[in-house]
Amino acid sequence: MTDHHSSERTLNIESRLAQIGSINEPTTGAINFPIYQSTAFRHPALGKSTGFDYIRTTNPTRAVLEQAAAALESADAGFACSSGMAALQTIFALFGQGDHLVVSLDLYGGTYRLLERILSKFGVTASYVDTNDLEALEKIVQPNTKAVFIETPTNPLMMVTDIQAVATWAKSHQLLTIVDNTLLTPFFQRPIELGADIVIHSATKYLGGHNDVLAGLIMTKGEELSAEMAFLHNSIGAVLSPTDSYQLMRGMKTLALRMERHEYNATAMAKHLVDHPQIAEVFYPALPDHPGYDVQNRQSSGNTGIFSFKVKDARYIEPILRSIQLIAFAESLGGVESLMTYPTVQTHADIPTEIREAIGVDDRLLRFSVGIEHIDDLIADLDQALEVARIEVEGV
Repeated sequence: MTDHHSSERTLNIESRLAQIGSINEPTTGAINFPIYQSTAFRHPALGKSTGFDYIRTTNPTRAVLEQAAAALESADAGFACSSGMAALQTIFALFGQGDHLVVSLDLYGGTYRLLERILSKFGVTASYVDTNDLEALEKIVQPNTKAVFIETPTNPLMMVTDIQAVATWAKSHQLLTIVDNTLLTPFFQRPIELGADIVIHSATKYLGGHNDVLAGLIMTKGEELSAEMAFLHNSIGAVLSPTDSYQLMRGMKTLALRMERHEYNATAMAKHLVDHPQIAEVFYPALPDHPGYDVQNRQSSGNTGIFSFKVKDARYIEPILRSIQLIAFAESLGGVESLMTYPTVQTHADIPTEIREAIGVDDRLLRFSVGIEHIDDLIADLDQALEVARIEVEGV
C-alpha cells in the first residue's frame, strides 16, 4: 500500500494495518473501501479497459486487499483465494508431471492430503524432512526437485525452521522457497525479507481473526513468478469474493492488537502448563528450552498464539475436552475465541498413524489456540478441566 501521508518515512506496520483500504477510495473519501459486488465492468471503448474486466481476474475490493497483503509481506504481488487450501492448490499448480517437492516433516494434515491424494495423481511427488537440517535437505534433494515448502513454526508441534538458511540453500539448487506464514503473520515474521519466494496464509486464521471468514492469501517476489501466479490465479479461479475480501480487510485492521494479546496469553498459559503435574511436555517457541528458541527470536519479532502440549495419560483427553467451558473444543485456530483441538483425530487425521506418531502427534497431544480472553479466566477453565480429568482417571 502506498504511503500517502509522508514522502519521507515509511509507516510502521501497526499504522499500515489500521489504514488498510482507508485511502484507496478517492471519489467519496470513504474510510472503509466499498464492496464492489459486480461480476462485470463496462469498457470505455473498444480495446480500452478501466483495469477491471471480469471479477475472476480482478475486482476493486479484492485488489485493495491483495495490494495491502503484498506490502505487508514485502512482496511484489498478492493473490486472494477462496480458502487456504485453494491458495495451496494454486501454488502447487506451478508444478507438474515428474516434479518433486521437499516439504516440512511436521505438516498440517490438509497440506499432506493435497500432496499425497491429489497432486500425486498428476505426477508430483513430495519428500518429508526436518527442513532445519541442511544435511538432510542435501541428501533428499533430487535432480527433479523444484521447491522446498516450509511451515515455521509447524502445526502442531511448533518446530522452527531457519528460513534464511533454507532459502540460501534452495537458491544454490535453483529451487523456490515457499513458506506458510499462517501462524506468525507478517506482524511477527516476513519470510520474503529472509529470502523466500512465495508466502502463503490461511487467512481464515489470524489475518481474519474472528472465526467468520474463509480465505487464503499468496504473496510472491519477482516479476516472472508474480506473472505466472497471476495466470494460475485467474485460470484456476478459486478467488476470494468481494464481500469476503472486505471482511478480511476489516479483520486485518486489528491484527497488531490481536497478535500482541494472543502472544501474551499463549506465553502465560504455556509457562503455567510447563510445571503442571498432569502435563508431560509443552511445545512453544517462546519457551527458552524449545530447540528453535534462538532461531525464532532471530527471524521473528514475536510468537504465535497457538501451542501444543501432551498430557501424561491419554485417558485425560476425553474428560478435558468434555469439561472445558470458556475454551471451545473445535477445529481451526487464530480467532479471538480460544479453541482446543485433538490433532490425531481432527486436523492431522489424514496423515498415516505411523508418520504422525513418529514425529510426536500421538493420542496424548492437544493443540491450544489461545484467544484474547482474560488470561486468568483461561487458566481457571483449563485447570478445572484437568482436575475433572484427574479425578475421573485416578479416582481421587
